[in-house]
Amino acid sequence: MVANVQKRHLISQISELIRYRNLIRSLVVRDLKVRYKSSVLGFIWCLLNPLLMMVVFTFVFTVIFPAGGKESFPIFFLAGLLPWQFFANSINTSTRSIVDNAHLIKKVYFPRKVLPVAGVLSHLVNFLLALVVFFALFPLFRVRVTSWILLLPVIILIQLLFTLGLAFVLSTMNVFYRDTQHIMETLMLLWFFLTPIFYSLEDAQSVLIGLSIDLRNLIYTLNPMASFIEAYRAVLYQGSGPCFMRLGVTGSVTFLVFVAGSLVFDHYSSVFSEEI
Repeated sequence: MVANVQKRHLISQISELIRYRNLIRSLVVRDLKVRYKSSVLGFIWCLLNPLLMMVVFTFVFTVIFPAGGKESFPIFFLAGLLPWQFFANSINTSTRSIVDNAHLIKKVYFPRKVLPVAGVLSHLVNFLLALVVFFALFPLFRVRVTSWILLLPVIILIQLLFTLGLAFVLSTMNVFYRDTQHIMETLMLLWFFLTPIFYSLEDAQSVLIGLSIDLRNLIYTLNPMASFIEAYRAVLYQGSGPCFMRLGVTGSVTFLVFVAGSLVFDHYSSVFSEEI
């Protein structure tokens, strides 16, 4: 019974967002223009930023600290970095979305939910553009594309819903507790190092081989982003299928996070204008 209610709520929320797609599109375009305003290179920065980080990390982990003999380390690294940047930037932007748009909320009525959604989708655009450059690197590093690449849109969709769910909760919290946005900036840095982006969980497990814990399963259980990174890396770097059991568990967690976040946001959105 509860599951059916949650499914109906999920469908209704997605339907509402579709009805306001024109408004969301306008907000996404506005966010993108503001982000690159007065920048000479403009949108090119969304392509250059991950490439520059790739160069730095490749130098560090292949020259200074060899990266365990991994082949095509830049591809290995970018397969984790790009989805992480999409997630981290989306969370940082959407957490501030209600407070930063206080002038709109106080003057015009519209579904408040479109603000964090627009913040996330604007970074999704950056992510998709960066993937184009990422795929262009495949021939350079002799990485083969397999049919498993067809699962990429599914993985992106699941991560998008997970990110939106967190965005709803955090943007709501930030209305009442403005320290939320500052705390999240620090937590995202910690989260980055706890997610296997520039290392593999096999490497982390080998470092702690003397401990009687299964670090790999522990991280996958407590950190959904680790499961996302593994799935991306499987289809993009390894050319194989992801662990469907882990992806299924992550999908279930995503469903709960999205529905719970949406309910929390809807419950408090009516008092946003009073609090900001």
